[in-house]
Amino acid sequence: MQKDRYDYPLSTESAAARDAYVAGVDALLSANPDPEASFRAAIAADEGFALAHIALARTVQVYGRAGESKVPLARALELAPNATPREQSHIAIFEKILTGRGMDGLALTREHVKTWPRDAFALAPSTSVFGLIGFSGLKGREEDQLALLEPLTGAYGNDWWFRSLLAFAEMEVGKHGRAHKNIEASMASFPRNGHGAHIRAHLYYEVGERKAGFDYLKEWARDYPRNAHIHCHVSWHQALWAMELGRVDEAWAIYRENLHPGAAWGPQINVLTDCASFLFRAELAGEPRKAELWSDLSAYAAKWFPNPAMAFVDVHSALAHAMAGNGEALAKIIESPKGAAAEVVAPVAVAFRNFARQDWDGTISALVPIMAEHERLGGSRAQRDLVEYTLAGAMLRAGRVDEAGRMIRAHRPQNERNGGYPLKELQPAA
Repeated sequence: MQKDRYDYPLSTESAAARDAYVAGVDALLSANPDPEASFRAAIAADEGFALAHIALARTVQVYGRAGESKVPLARALELAPNATPREQSHIAIFEKILTGRGMDGLALTREHVKTWPRDAFALAPSTSVFGLIGFSGLKGREEDQLALLEPLTGAYGNDWWFRSLLAFAEMEVGKHGRAHKNIEASMASFPRNGHGAHIRAHLYYEVGERKAGFDYLKEWARDYPRNAHIHCHVSWHQALWAMELGRVDEAWAIYRENLHPGAAWGPQINVLTDCASFLFRAELAGEPRKAELWSDLSAYAAKWFPNPAMAFVDVHSALAHAMAGNGEALAKIIESPKGAAAEVVAPVAVAFRNFARQDWDGTISALVPIMAEHERLGGSRAQRDLVEYTLAGAMLRAGRVDEAGRMIRAHRPQNERNGGYPLKELQPAA
């Protein structure tokens, strides 16, 4: 019996299947290109290898092709009785996730890691800001994410994947010093970790190091393939920083080449949310409204996300529809929000509608009551700044300048939970 990189037995006797499976796991965990090809190679080497089938099912789901997951999921379930107890539990987790029962999958994961804490592939869907906890719609999800990971630190040691995810969880609750140590260790161990570079970029963002962050990410991503999972999102970070640094033409070039629907390569959720966020922030920064780009994005949102379902997606769809003047699609989100955070989605959608109409007071009145709960929408702190910037932008346009300043300071304290982290330490590695 072969073993995976975390020293767990695999139900295959094929070294070729094992090697291809491990390569696929590492590619998916590091946001590197084509994990799907590796999992298909593992299946070709041993068609009876259950974990290769379930990994393929998860991969196509992650890449926005959930409908293609049914066949490999069914085959994994068929093979599961002959697998090890860990593999059976692993497959059961993904069966829940792939059939729309994410919270049941999270519950199984919490139990699973008590016995098999180093089963990274099974743990991964529950982690990060786009994971099961991140999109749970619950208040306190950032603390819950860290609480899931911290007890596993000893089991993983210096593993590059775990330390990068732990860094992200620490960063989201303001523990920037600890996050810095973990992400630096992760990237030193595996420099081509796409998720790790992305997480390091978030740390630059959180501590306000725009130029250093832009320079670091631009250099790191120079040879990051377009068909890598988060190429679009890494480009979003670069475009935002370019705009903030006054490199406006470069920002728009990045948008048109790497973000805009039809140009971007990546899951639909990234294309929609990154485009909406960039276009709106550009307008807040003083750029004229790009009506044709908003119209393209509204059409994209209507095609891929026609019905309210997930808070994070729905608020970005609402923004696209509001700025494009697509009242019918916007009304559906306002009138029929879905999910655990539905009561937060509707007022944010109303605020975007009012902002598009230049109704500054209406924007403010819609957002103020939910400012303490917008974490429930999902996404990172950097992404949810969109809500705070909308409120601040409306306040400034309404002449409430002092109030805008107080709001931003209240919601974005400068490292107060850290005792003042030395920003000079956050320089790109030589």
